[in-house]
Amino acid sequence: MRDSGAGIRIRPATSGHLGRLTEIYNHYVTHTPITFDIEPVSVEERADWLTAHPDRGRHRLLVAEDTAADTVLGYASSSSLRPKRAYETSVETSVYLAPGHTGRGVGGLLYEALFAALADEDVHRAYAVVTQPNEASMRLHARFGFAAAGVHREVGRKFGRFWDVAWLEKPLR
Repeated sequence: MRDSGAGIRIRPATSGHLGRLTEIYNHYVTHTPITFDIEPVSVEERADWLTAHPDRGRHRLLVAEDTAADTVLGYASSSSLRPKRAYETSVETSVYLAPGHTGRGVGGLLYEALFAALADEDVHRAYAVVTQPNEASMRLHARFGFAAAGVHREVGRKFGRFWDVAWLEKPLR
């Protein structure tokens, strides 16, 4: 557990956070092209996702909590990039922040803690997949050393249009 000194605590997610994490994610499902899920997900559907992110190992799920308001402001995760075993030392990372809590440095605190947690793990590369345009996410990833790895043009359709996705990569070892 890490305290930022600004009233924000970063710690591993627990089952008690699942409702709030699902609420945050569903905001992006219904209001933005940031995720390519089309329909909101239920807490029950997200339970396996939570279980796939233990407190140790390559796949982590960290939450940022406002200690004064006792609420989750956002989360960061490192997840399996692809299911085949040769990919196991590569992870896909992401950050989701609650509406109204973007642009305040919470995403940076989450990524800082996530990469610190992964420092002693057998992870070779981190990847991020960013729907375009998303300048804030691109700046965050650049700040943490991610570089462009390519763009998939018009790869996803949501809200009646096609979206490009930028692939970013960062060496970890």
